[in-house]
Amino acid sequence: MQEINWVALTVFVLLFGFITWLGFAAARWRKGDLDLLHEWGLGGRRFGTVVTWFLIGGDLYTAYTFIAVPALAFGAGAVAFFAVPYTILIYPLLFLVFPRLWSVSHKHGYITAGDFVKGRFGNRWLALAVALTGLIATMPYIALQLVGLQVVIGAMGISGTGLVGDLPLIIAFLILAAFTYSSGLRAPASIAIVKDILIYLTAFAAVIVIPIELGGFGKIFAAVPAPKLLLAVPGDNTAGAYGAYATLALGSALALFLYPHSLTGILSASSGRALRRNAALLPGYSLMLGLLALVGFFAIAAGVGTLPEYAAGFKQFGNNFAIPALFLHSFPSWFVGIAFAAVGIGALVPAAIMSIAAANLYTRNIHREFINKNPTDKQEAQMAKWVSLIVKFGALVFIIIEPTQYAIQLQLLGGIWIIQTLPAVMLGTYTRWFNDWALLVGWAVGIVAGTTMAVVMNLTATYTLTIGGYAMPGYTAFYTVILNLVIAIVLTPIFNAMSKGSVRFDETVPSDYHS
Repeated sequence: MQEINWVALTVFVLLFGFITWLGFAAARWRKGDLDLLHEWGLGGRRFGTVVTWFLIGGDLYTAYTFIAVPALAFGAGAVAFFAVPYTILIYPLLFLVFPRLWSVSHKHGYITAGDFVKGRFGNRWLALAVALTGLIATMPYIALQLVGLQVVIGAMGISGTGLVGDLPLIIAFLILAAFTYSSGLRAPASIAIVKDILIYLTAFAAVIVIPIELGGFGKIFAAVPAPKLLLAVPGDNTAGAYGAYATLALGSALALFLYPHSLTGILSASSGRALRRNAALLPGYSLMLGLLALVGFFAIAAGVGTLPEYAAGFKQFGNNFAIPALFLHSFPSWFVGIAFAAVGIGALVPAAIMSIAAANLYTRNIHREFINKNPTDKQEAQMAKWVSLIVKFGALVFIIIEPTQYAIQLQLLGGIWIIQTLPAVMLGTYTRWFNDWALLVGWAVGIVAGTTMAVVMNLTATYTLTIGGYAMPGYTAFYTVILNLVIAIVLTPIFNAMSKGSVRFDETVPSDYHS
């Protein structure tokens, strides 16, 4: 690895110091009683349109996103741009579904998706399935944030083995743990504002300055190998890369807002109207993501993969090092420090929200439901705080001990698992038609089928279905949630007939879903 870049490191540390202060100071922002779980874990549900925009944007567009999407464009080419339609498709879903979920959650005091499912369907085991799915799917997501942080720390020349090499990462997450414990969701909400300003500054600087240095977009695209510019044209009797691209975008869109950290950001909003406004405003992030995907092509044109001074970085981090190498190659050290701080802070914001969301799930849907059924408000909030620390510590240990590839593979499985909660959560906001046990069976079949398909395909994202001699490669999560839904639809009338005469539980009423 190259020598330590002291200028970049100094800027990075100063910005990190500022957000550390901000994280602790956030405890006094819109002050509430942090011994109440909805105050600690949802910011008191008081974030308006602007703060919600920064919070959800900071939550969804993570440090790993800003490293991995351009890295995928650098390594695999056009397929990386699936992230753009994917992040466009999610906002109609946000507009149609989640103001309803916010409204019913606000009226009944629901804090998690498991709370809503328990209230809507009255089945504690279905709620447990939703909670466990969210917890397990979130853990590798937190670990992936550390990957982004590791890459930029290494890019500044801080490397080594054992404790010395991991120390900066450990310090960063001790800071994260401390201000999350003390300030709850208010900390990442305030830091997200700084993070997003830095990310936008970095993205727009990159798409303006680097093309000028490289001689314009014409020369950039001329330097990209032709197979990387377009998806491969499908052969006979197959949808080829087109099918995989389309289902990957659609399946990812259906899954994203089911993640606990996404729902935590949504439920922290002050009103359903604030969410509908955000459905119109958040596509601004999709524009930025498209620009960042282009940066992967910039790295190809700049030839950073062939420069000897970056060889060690590529050896250690693979294609994930492409964008840090490009910034080191193209910008002065002081701006590199700003860009790397944006990525580093971009790791802390979603990691904080994810750990809070996981803590909320455990506390409400496992501990309160099965261990201590009548905790005081203070005991409930304290349990969530401790669980948030344990979750972050677990992710840190995992990324230090295990290869990065394991976190990536588990996060892939997480997407397959979390989408299985779609019938109960998303469709549940519109209808109580489904039988709760039918939903649970559909969930179980989707989990087992999705995991099996992923393992058979060596933990890659796609699975090829062959029907009537026609091969249809597609996103495993998309195929399995269809299977899940079909089973729930088929079993619902059967299970209803078997339980004829019993009262169907639902503590909500139609007016609860309108704000």
